Amino acid sequence: MTDPDSWYSPPLEPFLHIVYADRDVLVVEKPAGLLSVPGRGPGLADSALTRARRDHPGAFDVHRLDLDTSGLLLVALRRAAERELKRQFREREVEKRYLALVAGRPVAASGEVSLPLGPDPTQPGRHRVDEAGGKPAHTRWRVLEELDDSALLELSPTTGRSHQLRLHLRALGHPILGDRFYGSPEVEARAPRLCLHACYLRFTQPWSGAEVVVESAVSFAPLRGRDG
Repeated sequence: MTDPDSWYSPPLEPFLHIVYADRDVLVVEKPAGLLSVPGRGPGLADSALTRARRDHPGAFDVHRLDLDTSGLLLVALRRAAERELKRQFREREVEKRYLALVAGRPVAASGEVSLPLGPDPTQPGRHRVDEAGGKPAHTRWRVLEELDDSALLELSPTTGRSHQLRLHLRALGHPILGDRFYGSPEVEARAPRLCLHACYLRFTQPWSGAEVVVESAVSFAPLRGRDG
């Protein structure tokens, strides 16, 4: 097994960027390269949840972002809030949006992808489109900006499968720049990180019932290759 110390080096500044807080909830901005929750073994203990628990010992994870994905992550501060927020995610009441910088320029201005996904038995830790045994997965997308040989897309997943956005965009013919799992060597080399950011969350505050909307901006520069 690979030693985590040989590859896991999460960013330390800022230690934890909190963009929203109330009696039940924290919304933190997870940087790319930081785990959402602790991994197995002391070398993978550092995570967004671990950092939140420094000042909030009773914090609970509600959902997760991939290691390589940055953006908004919801953390519950009470057990009752955790149960309610997980119910909202399970019932698809939470609205999530992402920004992705992709290779190439889609012909259409918007569209959707519905392809079932499942684990890839030939590559542990990765997933694949699996028409026979995969779980349903659905993503809406629209173009926000066109560049020389890439495009900035807004993504709205209605399901939450592992690596869903990365796989759906690859299937669309426009893999996410910097994707070390599902992009070609050229696509991976065109950005210093995975250009995927969770930019928007809309959920219901567990205690008051009020609607909460949190947004986050991102810059994926500098790019390498054909866009500069």
